Amino acid sequence: MASIFSRIVAGEIPCHKVLEDEHFLAFLDIDPLRAGHTLVIPKQEVDYLFDVDDALLSAMLPFAKQVAIKIKRVVPCRRVGMLVLGMEVPHAHLHLVPINAERDLDLGQARPGITPEQLAEMAELLRKA
Repeated sequence: MASIFSRIVAGEIPCHKVLEDEHFLAFLDIDPLRAGHTLVIPKQEVDYLFDVDDALLSAMLPFAKQVAIKIKRVVPCRRVGMLVLGMEVPHAHLHLVPINAERDLDLGQARPGITPEQLAEMAELLRKA
């Protein structure tokens, strides 16, 4: 069975896209820690980040950097932090989160209840950045 992220890549499930190329997709997390919290995934479904092919893995960070630059342009923050957990969805992914302190990366602080309209507005701002 395809992961929810593979279904997003296939267009079966909608998302709020931030950036996309032939190998990667970046979209807003629906339970963000902070406004602008974005997930970066390879389009190829691989469960564990360190099982991703070396060439694809080495291209993932420069793609994520483009997304981080967009986040920093739009969301006031000191840095864009990155988390690699991979337990919640069986598809390799990076969390990019605008932060002002290390505690801002605590996933226990997720903001459930963000509206689709708020996500759409943020996605549009980030795409234009």
